[in-house]
Amino acid sequence: MSVQNCGALKIGLIRASLPSYFPERHEVWKRAEAALETLLQELGASLYVAPGIPMDGRETEKALESCAAEGADFILVLHGGFTMGDVARTVLASRFRAGFWSVPEPVRTGDVQLNNFVSLNMSMSTARLVRDLRRSPVQWYHGAPESFALKSRLAVTVRALKAAKSLQGARIGVIGGLAMTFYNMEVSTNLLRKRLGVEVANHDMLELQNRMSAMDPGRVDAETSLIGEAAEVDGIGAEQMALTSRCALAMRDIASEFGYQALAVSDWPALQIDPGMHPGAAFSWLEERDALPVASEGDVLGAVSQLVALSLTGKVGYLLDMTEPDLDSGSLLAWHGGGGPLYLADEGGARWINHPMIGRGTEAGPIYGGICDLVFRPGPVTLFRVARDAGAQFRMTANVEARDPSGFTGCRGWLRDFSIAGTEASLEDVVATVMAHGMEHHFVLVPGDISSPLAEFGAWTGMEPLGYRPMRPHLDATDFS
Repeated sequence: MSVQNCGALKIGLIRASLPSYFPERHEVWKRAEAALETLLQELGASLYVAPGIPMDGRETEKALESCAAEGADFILVLHGGFTMGDVARTVLASRFRAGFWSVPEPVRTGDVQLNNFVSLNMSMSTARLVRDLRRSPVQWYHGAPESFALKSRLAVTVRALKAAKSLQGARIGVIGGLAMTFYNMEVSTNLLRKRLGVEVANHDMLELQNRMSAMDPGRVDAETSLIGEAAEVDGIGAEQMALTSRCALAMRDIASEFGYQALAVSDWPALQIDPGMHPGAAFSWLEERDALPVASEGDVLGAVSQLVALSLTGKVGYLLDMTEPDLDSGSLLAWHGGGGPLYLADEGGARWINHPMIGRGTEAGPIYGGICDLVFRPGPVTLFRVARDAGAQFRMTANVEARDPSGFTGCRGWLRDFSIAGTEASLEDVVATVMAHGMEHHFVLVPGDISSPLAEFGAWTGMEPLGYRPMRPHLDATDFS
């Protein structure tokens, strides 16, 4: 049975029960369908209700075939009343991602009306026997269709599945390959395709350079004006601003022509040699204006992480380093010297400035523009990364604090109040965790707490969670994952 993976996410609902008039009497089907329709519409997904109410494996196969024909991505089995185990086992034996739902009893005295929670229990215990739940998990839901808690739980699943589906067939263009010396960010594109359905294609840096030099001057002037309207131009000369525009336009054209949802670009050292610029501001501009993730230093898994962030939040995340742990205060500076959209800037706003490090210490000084300079506004954030050839995921939450001085020039913010995969952590624990797992040094930061859909996304895609490791006063080999 093939499962289609194009277009918007679609949930296939299979209504299950032994012959009984109680689900109809208590409007289980009607209320459930109405609630699902509303919820899925809000989340940009759709519902297909399989015909009939299967009671055995053969009838369930027909329902699954109907869902497959309609392009369903996920099967939700609603136990309206007591359901035979054949139904659950047949769904579990299919290739579908699946979940099982029961609703509360309408009365809690006298004759039992639905007796469907026991079916939920049976379905989940059967799942353990039929599936490898670490690689092919199953979710459960219990609650009335109108329940806020139930709808919240379902919403997490839908958001996570949308993120997984957004990667199926997604294309990432790599320009210039992996920046030299960054061996820790190497990735197997074959494993990436197998695990997430992501395709990676490579372009020589010369293609970008040639496109930049051949760019129409009228387009360059128009783009330069737009970039200047978006943020203050502080110290960057006209020549460097034009190079920023040429670079942004060339990358946009490559992404459009080849159908890329994200780019991973080696931002040094080739572009400093020819044409003599840094593309950080161009990265920021494409992320801000086009919502096109552009990962620095050819970081393919950074681009994948940004695509997940884009699906879950609607905005491109910030690709950052953990740059300076201030162990005295317990705060961590998350920073990068090139790239990052503008939307999370505090009241000080964003500036276009010359890259502060390229040319530093020379007679000319830091002349290669430009990058975006901003400080994150205070508030909750999530920091995460898809790692290990898309076989693992790290995630933590924190709060951006206002702090003076605000950190190194670039996109940055000081973080504190950490929680790693749901476990409260000190800054020392954060450092210990990152080092023990050997995390690649780019992390994606997004505003808000998206830890629940992020965790469920990792579960549906078979990623190992890279969890909390405490700071210890000694080496402990069990900390290494």
